[in-house]
Amino acid sequence: MAEAELTTIARPYARAVFNQALEESDGLKKWSRAMGTLAAVVADNKVSQLLDNPRLTAESEASLVLQVCGEEMDDKAGNLVRLLAENNRLALVPTIAQMYELMKAHYEKTMNVEVTSAYEVSAEEQKRLAEALHRLLQREVALQTEVDKSLIGGVIIKAEDTVIDNSVRGKLGKLSQALS
Repeated sequence: MAEAELTTIARPYARAVFNQALEESDGLKKWSRAMGTLAAVVADNKVSQLLDNPRLTAESEASLVLQVCGEEMDDKAGNLVRLLAENNRLALVPTIAQMYELMKAHYEKTMNVEVTSAYEVSAEEQKRLAEALHRLLQREVALQTEVDKSLIGGVIIKAEDTVIDNSVRGKLGKLSQALS
């Protein structure tokens, strides 16, 4: 199934989880943990292989996932798992979790930004970049930095679905395409 189709199918579930989280005290944090746990469990190779067994009923699939999750799931999260299993949608959990986290970040006016650089980004540079992004985006920014020497120089900045590739490798790739 194409990624766009997965997103379209997952969106109503993510909205429902987000709306439920807003109704509960400390719900955003609680559902964030629950969805993270569910996504990790469903994405696990062993669990996904077990879930691919055509002999498993929806009830058995839900039971398996809830058993692996353990105490992390309350009754409402358990109901979500059972609903997803009944509708043959357990494979969507990682996408639902990702969409939930985006909705939560928009609500809280926060944003996770990944910065990949050819060299280590100093604490001062991180601070200046976070402040500039905060002014530009009007959101609290949490930077995650990573070093990738193959970039040769420059940086790649990823903020939600926006990617700014200001790396030497990226520029060389664009030049190569232009010359082709």
